[in-house]
Amino acid sequence: MNNIDLRQAIINRVQSNTADQLKEVIESSIDHDERALPGLGVLFEMIWKQSNPSSQGQMVQALHQHLSSAGNNTAANPSPS
Repeated sequence: MNNIDLRQAIINRVQSNTADQLKEVIESSIDHDERALPGLGVLFEMIWKQSNPSSQGQMVQALHQHLSSAGNNTAANPSPS
């Protein structure tokens, strides 16, 4: 049996999807079962690697802004550990 890493397994699963199907995969994974989070991470990694420094900066800024505002709500939304 071939050993396949998680990244490659995720890529193989969505590789032939249409743009609409990829959007559905993303939207159905957000705010749902946490088992989908590694898949979203792989997809984000692919986007990051193909983005220019300006786009990467915009993503970091958007994430930073979200985390800064979410930091005020940490007591209301504890980690599910």
